[in-house]
Amino acid sequence: MQLPLRSTLVAGLALCSAALAPAKTLIHAGALIDGRSDTVRHTVTVTVEGDRIAAITDGYTAPAAGDTVVDLRNATVLPGLMDMHVHLTGEQSPTSYSEQFFLNPADFALRSTVYAKRTLLAGFTTVRDLGASDNLNNSLRDAIAKGWVVGPRIFSTGKALATTGGHGDPTNGVNDALKGDPGPKDGVLNGPDDARKAVRQRYKDGADLIKVTGTGGVLSLAKNGLNPQLTEEEFRAIVTTAHDYGMKVAVHAHGDEGMKRAVRAGVDSIEHGTYMSDETIALMKEHGTYFVPTLSAGRFVLEKAKIDGYFPAVVRPKAAMIGPLMAATFQRAYQAGVKIAFGTDEGVAPHGENAKEFAFMVEAGMPPMKAIQSATLEGARLIGVEQDLGTVEPGKIADLVAVPGDPLANIKLMEKVSFVMKAGTVYKP
Repeated sequence: MQLPLRSTLVAGLALCSAALAPAKTLIHAGALIDGRSDTVRHTVTVTVEGDRIAAITDGYTAPAAGDTVVDLRNATVLPGLMDMHVHLTGEQSPTSYSEQFFLNPADFALRSTVYAKRTLLAGFTTVRDLGASDNLNNSLRDAIAKGWVVGPRIFSTGKALATTGGHGDPTNGVNDALKGDPGPKDGVLNGPDDARKAVRQRYKDGADLIKVTGTGGVLSLAKNGLNPQLTEEEFRAIVTTAHDYGMKVAVHAHGDEGMKRAVRAGVDSIEHGTYMSDETIALMKEHGTYFVPTLSAGRFVLEKAKIDGYFPAVVRPKAAMIGPLMAATFQRAYQAGVKIAFGTDEGVAPHGENAKEFAFMVEAGMPPMKAIQSATLEGARLIGVEQDLGTVEPGKIADLVAVPGDPLANIKLMEKVSFVMKAGTVYKP
C-alpha cells in the first residue's frame, strides 16, 4: 500500500535528519570528578560532539546509530590534567650541560616531540612550557596545534628572561671566548628599559606569557641559588609591559627577597618558592599570586645530588640544600590559603612522570581532591582559560582522562592514566 505523499515526505525528512545528525561519543563513566565540585558523581554519561562536551547526564545513555561508546564504567573520569611548569625541549642527565655543544637546535626540536607525546599519554593535555632556547617551545606548540606532532596544548614563554650572570643567562659557565654580552633579544636584561624591550621581543617571537628567573637557581652554573637577581623596578617594568600585551608573568624564585619584589610588582605566579617566608605568604594572599610548587624537581635533584659526577661541582651543593625544603614550604603555603596550581618542572625530572607530583602534594598535607583541582580548575584559572578548560562541564573543550579505581582513596592511581582525550580526539583508548 502506498503512503500518502505528505507521510512519505515526513518519513524521508526524518531519515535525512537522523543521517545528518552529528555522531557523538558517549563516555560511560563509573565515577566523575569534574574539577570544580568536591563531590564525586557516579554512573554518568559524558556526551562529546566534535571537540566539545555537549552534555553530562545521570545513567548510561544508550547510543544512537553512528555513536561511539567508551566504556569507563570501572574507572574515574577527570578533566584533562594541566602542568603549569615544564620544559619539553630537554631532560636532566649527566650529559645535559655538554649537549649544547654537540646537538643542533633541530636535534633538540625532534627529541622534544618524544617528550611531548609522553606528557600527553600521561594524561596532561595542557602545559605551560616555561623556557627553551631558540624559541623551540613556541615551535613545538605550533606543530602540535597544527597536528604535525602529538602532544599537549602548550602555553609557551619562548626564552626565559634573566639578568647578566643570572639563573637564565645562557652563557653562564662557558669559556670567555663564548660568553659574549647577551642582551634583551637573548633574554638577558639590565634595567627597566632592557626589561621592556625583552618582554616586547618575547611578544614579537610569539610567546603566550613571560617567564623571569627572579633569583638564583639550582641547575645554573653559578654559585648562588638564592640571591635576588632583579630590582623591584625591573620587575615592575616587566609586569606592566607584559600585562599591556595581554601576557601573564611567571617568576622562578627560591630566595625570599626576590619573591617579595616579584609579588609586590604584581607577577601572576611564583615557581618553586623554596625559602618563602610567612611575610611573603601574606603578600601572595594579598595580591592573589599563585604558587606553583614543583615538588617533583626538588625530590629529583636531592636524589641525584647523592651521586658522584651526576651534577657539576657548583650545582651539587645547591641541589642538596634546596631539595629537602620544598615540601615544608608547600605545606605552610597551602595551610595559609595561598592559591596553588600544579606544576612539576619536568625536564628536571623525567617527562611523563608528571603525576608523581600528586602523591608528593598529598604527603605534604593537601587533600587528594584539592590536589586534583590544582591540576584542573586552578591551572585553567592561572592561565586564564577557565571558560574553555579545567573542568568537565557542557560547552567546555573535551579534554578528558580516566584512571582505574578511585584516586581519592589512592592518589597514586593518578600515575596510571588509562584513557586520554584531547579536544574530542582519543589519544589513549
